[in-house]
Amino acid sequence: MDPEDSRILQDPCKHDDPALNKVQLISYIADLHTTFFVFFPIWFHLKRDVGIKLIWVGVVGDWLNLVLKWVLFGERPYWWVHETRFYGTDSAPALRQLPITCETGPGSPSGHAMGSAAVAYAMVTSLLSIAAQRTPPALLYWLLQMVLWMLLGLLELLVCMSRVYVAAHFPHQVICGVISGIIVAEIFSRQRWIYNASLQRYFNVTLFLTVFAVGFYVLLKAVGVDLLWTLEKAQKWCVDPAWVHMDTTPFASLMRNMGTLFGLGLGLHSPLYTESKKSTSAPFRMGSIVLSLALLQLLDFLTFPSDNHTMFYILSFVKSTVALLVPTILVPRGLSLFLQERKVEKAS
Repeated sequence: MDPEDSRILQDPCKHDDPALNKVQLISYIADLHTTFFVFFPIWFHLKRDVGIKLIWVGVVGDWLNLVLKWVLFGERPYWWVHETRFYGTDSAPALRQLPITCETGPGSPSGHAMGSAAVAYAMVTSLLSIAAQRTPPALLYWLLQMVLWMLLGLLELLVCMSRVYVAAHFPHQVICGVISGIIVAEIFSRQRWIYNASLQRYFNVTLFLTVFAVGFYVLLKAVGVDLLWTLEKAQKWCVDPAWVHMDTTPFASLMRNMGTLFGLGLGLHSPLYTESKKSTSAPFRMGSIVLSLALLQLLDFLTFPSDNHTMFYILSFVKSTVALLVPTILVPRGLSLFLQERKVEKAS
């Protein structure tokens, strides 16, 4: 691993603020937050099963990423370069830090690369499956395959470069993330039970993933492994303490993901969802998408103080649960009631 890769990528953009903004935008889009707050509402109202698959792929993939990070103990360039003896008497590379650099968890595998690869792979395979059902001409389908896979490859290349550029990851960590993400997505593309899972199963899976992660943490801590070592390094070497955010810690990620999965289960098995499924017109779907995206952006403005870690984790879980209830039941039901009232008014 060599932080020279980060420095080489950074040099051409030394005085190019628009380029810096683009790099940060790529990392932002690659975050699972975009999947939960943007991609899911769109897909859920266009093709329900694809939306459900995105949540399972994103949540389980990020949970696996958390466990792997605890096992692999990956360093991050922005702190490693200050502590390594690799350069001996030579001066270490000077790496520029950005507001998104100071991640607080271990570095391997890259969560952004893994999550974006998993979600993008799931969307590409879903689009190809939908296209195949319409039996297009062989040449047209082949061209569609080429375009989608090339776009996926380009996207992941940009994500990997952005994560290395901001000195959050080494190259091998982003490559490992991409491979791991594709494996997770491929596994879930073969699972049919996720589309008809009961509320009890959602609860059981959420509980199992939470207990396993917490239990694994306690076990490692009991044998003398300090899993908070990365938080100390982030606080020590980040040039701006304000860039060290609680929401990048492993347990914050765990609670967000568990809230997301549980929220999906609650939404799909709510009586309100059963009622809202009766409205399937294209205008209704488009209206649901627009309203869901708007409300989720408003919800995203809701942040919590991180002084009390336990309360912060609980509120993160609740917020993520609500974020899934908005597009699954609250918006469709509210829009359905509004349209019914309009019909009654016109009839009278």
